[in-house]
Amino acid sequence: MVKTSSVLGLNARAGLFSYKYNPFVGKKIATSKLKTKKILREAGIPVPDIYAQFKTVRKLNKFDWKKLPSSFALKPNKGLGGEGIIVIKKKTKDGTGWVTTKRTNVTPEDLALHIMDIFEGAFSMRNSPDMAFIEEFVGRHKIFRKFAFRGTPDIRIIVFNKVPVMAMLRLPTKESGGRANLHQGAIAVGIDIVTGITTKAYWKGDYIRHKPGTKRKLHGIKIPNWTKMLEMAVRCQEATGLGYMGADIVLHPERGPMVLELNYLPGLQIQIANAAGLKKRLERVEDLIVHDAEHGVKIAKALFAARFSDRVKAKEGIKTIKAFETIRIRARDKKKVSVGAKIDTGAWRTSISQKLADELGLMEKENILWTKKVKSSLGSEERRVISLTFWLAGRKITTPASVAKRLTLKFPVIIGRKNLKGMLIDPSVSVEEKLEAEEKIKQI
Repeated sequence: MVKTSSVLGLNARAGLFSYKYNPFVGKKIATSKLKTKKILREAGIPVPDIYAQFKTVRKLNKFDWKKLPSSFALKPNKGLGGEGIIVIKKKTKDGTGWVTTKRTNVTPEDLALHIMDIFEGAFSMRNSPDMAFIEEFVGRHKIFRKFAFRGTPDIRIIVFNKVPVMAMLRLPTKESGGRANLHQGAIAVGIDIVTGITTKAYWKGDYIRHKPGTKRKLHGIKIPNWTKMLEMAVRCQEATGLGYMGADIVLHPERGPMVLELNYLPGLQIQIANAAGLKKRLERVEDLIVHDAEHGVKIAKALFAARFSDRVKAKEGIKTIKAFETIRIRARDKKKVSVGAKIDTGAWRTSISQKLADELGLMEKENILWTKKVKSSLGSEERRVISLTFWLAGRKITTPASVAKRLTLKFPVIIGRKNLKGMLIDPSVSVEEKLEAEEKIKQI
């Protein structure tokens, strides 16, 4: 059950995040698909090829339709919600026109009339005059062929303060006419930020497990090039200056991920698809100092793991652990080092001694997620939080871990309850008894 306080509403989206963190120039770029593609292309971010642009009736009348390929997409420059887009799948048998993803035939005259409507602002905000363009039809990557109906699926990633905070896959359906727009009938599928694996699917007001009319499961789909997509979304934010935005990314069958468009007021249905609130996630990263795209992705993966892993835990069964456990930590050189750890349900976050973190090479700059001020009876101190990967009871856990400077720690690692989901603690052997037994073994 998602807490109401963690859900982002329309007013909060606009007032607290979009208008507060998005400068006028950035919003102007995102409003124009053509400007967006120009800026991203200059920043070295892949985008679909543009075949033609139409600004005037004169240019439209002179255009040679024969030079277009058999598949393409005709779009308004400032269209909203997928309105006004015509997606061409192939040429007609007689070669005089094309067939759309809706299986309707169109001729050059039909497309020209549609472009005239775009000129007059039929699909733009406040019906303001607009431009039209024709771009490459990306098609479906093989991973999505069983799940998407005709059109191109896309992945929306919400980025705030250079951190990807939430993502979903949008699958075209027969009802959506092969388009990936949710209000037209596409399926919204939540994605785990850490792994790029789909978790839940939402369609027509209900959560569903399978593609409609089939037995194909919508959860458990592994998105290829996932980390690259997350970093690409952050780079879009850096290129445009937007502080809060959504990046729509498609997966080209041959060329990999490319950005379709950006949105400075992305829809809120992504919260339903993930069964999670955006507001709490946005507030969590609002004040962090994030250096670059790679750093932002590391923070995201440390903070926003989805609970889809509970399904895996259910298959493994409930794990029973002792109050003192030996864990294996992945060092900077990828080696796994065994150390003793205390299981402490009184602590929320896992912590590690600075001495051990230094020895394992985990205090290098690129592994530090953020720094926070901590007040205690000894005064105020700055404590660094690092990315820590360890294995406990056969489970791999990646988590943010506080670095403790105290030299009197009996245990180099304390595991907090945040990382103990799906585990039971057996208190029959106390920590002291465990340490005493180990000390006796050393003396033998």
